Amino acid sequence: MRLADGAEAIRGDLPGQSTRLIAVPSGAGSDLGSGVHRLSSIAAVRDELLTAVRSATRTPITIGGDCGVELGAIGHAVEAGRVAVVWLDAHADLNTPATSPSGAFGGMVLRTILGDGPEAVSPATPLTPDRVILAGVRAIDDAESDAIDTLGIVHLDPRLLTVETLTAAITASGAESVYLHIDLDVIDPAEFDCVAAPEPFGISFALLIELIAAARATLPLAGAGITGFAPGSQDAAADDLPSILRIVGALTRATSAGPPTS
Repeated sequence: MRLADGAEAIRGDLPGQSTRLIAVPSGAGSDLGSGVHRLSSIAAVRDELLTAVRSATRTPITIGGDCGVELGAIGHAVEAGRVAVVWLDAHADLNTPATSPSGAFGGMVLRTILGDGPEAVSPATPLTPDRVILAGVRAIDDAESDAIDTLGIVHLDPRLLTVETLTAAITASGAESVYLHIDLDVIDPAEFDCVAAPEPFGISFALLIELIAAARATLPLAGAGITGFAPGSQDAAADDLPSILRIVGALTRATSAGPPTS
């Protein structure tokens, strides 16, 4: 039971009338000559998710899958206005097809959103680096570290990440709204380990909830994503679902937040 089943487990605890399901192609897909695994499937999901969020009447929350689902969700937020993206994740996801050690798109998502990824999924309106805040990121490849320095991306690792440093960074971005990307591996695996690629020394669950509230108090929420839930069994899923529902609640409480997209 991994990412797909994890998404289904979450969907089972969400109100059906408020949830839209985005289908993921079951086949291996094609790399479209890019060297990026399953790129044709990634492009198809991006297009369907873009259609869903563009038609949403309230703030969309995208739930499930890996970070690749953010391609459409954040792409829509960038199209809609001056948005800051808070990347709450253990990983920077700033590789390119040329620097990726694996060819897996999950490690290239943010770089693609910035306009430097596979041509087939390149955004019409790239996010600018001055509106990116890496928060809780602690697993960084050498090429990603170079990109952070070259592009001038704000990086608040777990030692530096507080409510105060995050809100200051959001304000300094000059954005008019904020998108919260939450890969569950940002949380320390001692507290939450149903993820595909756990990394030690993450942030606490309590801090994550505080950061969500602080970001929403600083700027209007343009959208959010909760990714990376990959439980190994039904029992493990049941153990961690209450925490995920608390995150959903923190994102939607007392706002006009709209239908989650699973």
